[in-house]
Amino acid sequence: MRAQVMAIILAMAVLLGTAAAQQLPGRSGAMNLTSSAFPHNGAIPKKHTCDGGDASPPLSWSGVPPEAKSLVLVVDDPDAPDPAAPKMTWVHWVLYNLPPSSGGLAESVKALPAGTAEGINDWQRTGYGGPCPPVGRHRYFHKLYALDTVIQGLSRPDKAAIEKAMQGHVIARAELVGTYQR
Repeated sequence: MRAQVMAIILAMAVLLGTAAAQQLPGRSGAMNLTSSAFPHNGAIPKKHTCDGGDASPPLSWSGVPPEAKSLVLVVDDPDAPDPAAPKMTWVHWVLYNLPPSSGGLAESVKALPAGTAEGINDWQRTGYGGPCPPVGRHRYFHKLYALDTVIQGLSRPDKAAIEKAMQGHVIARAELVGTYQR
């Protein structure tokens, strides 16, 4: 019965074109995103920040739906510039068209999986830009989306352009949050 209800909810969300197609944590078949560098809601090690080597953290994922055609990874900080009075969300990394079978990214990844494309971050460049908060402890959301399509026709897109292209195509989502304070 539970599987039938989940199938109906997923089908309705896909038909309606909403992000409500998320698979919820703790449910059978949920997509998961983890890092061997830090636990969910744990501190991000200095080497993955602007105060260290600015190396991208190792990321692993599982439970990608078999119907997924591509994945999108967005890393952002909703606490900028000050967690006590946030004014914007700072984008640290945007990757799209990751192959669903890729399984993750190595630490300090240099060669992205075949077919992966990069969007621009808020430093107006591609690639990973680690945490570099001016004040306070910030949260860094690593968001992985499974899509029922491959994103086409974008040239150096920012997060907003990727989110627009994803509309109506998200079939599952996973999130990993890390924190950092200088």
